[in-house]
Amino acid sequence: MTTPPQDPPAPPGRPTGPRRVTPPPLPYTIRPLGVRLAVIGLLAALTAVIVAVAVAFGPEIRAQFTTFQRATLVVLGGLVLVCGHALARSRIVVRESGLRVVNGYRSRELGWGEVSAVRMRRGAPWASIEHPDGEVTSLLAIQHTDGTRAEDAVLGLRAVARARQATP
Repeated sequence: MTTPPQDPPAPPGRPTGPRRVTPPPLPYTIRPLGVRLAVIGLLAALTAVIVAVAVAFGPEIRAQFTTFQRATLVVLGGLVLVCGHALARSRIVVRESGLRVVNGYRSRELGWGEVSAVRMRRGAPWASIEHPDGEVTSLLAIQHTDGTRAEDAVLGLRAVARARQATP
């Protein structure tokens, strides 16, 4: 007689059941980590490439660049910087009165009555808030790529929302 196969044990350090997260005292701010690190890395790499190319070209080649070409490079670099800054500045400020959601250069104030659910759907790049009227607000500050940190942020935000909606 053979024994039935058993499920493999859970990896160490990973909880097996539903987790409860106690949110920090209000007010607190949620910011993305992976996006910020990626933006810093991209800007550092871009700067290194520009410096290396400028040194490798030498003065004769650099002298052949027109003012328009130099301006184009500056504008493209500025666009990369502006886009990176927009992603890195995304945040959620959680307060007694509600949320301030900053996605890029847009910001939105939400009262707790405007929050029906906080979701992080499987495969979604970021979390979202569903409103009672069916509208959805993306939360770029909670990136799926942040892993457990993102899960904790969603669970904490849900806990705060539940507690604030229960109190009159």
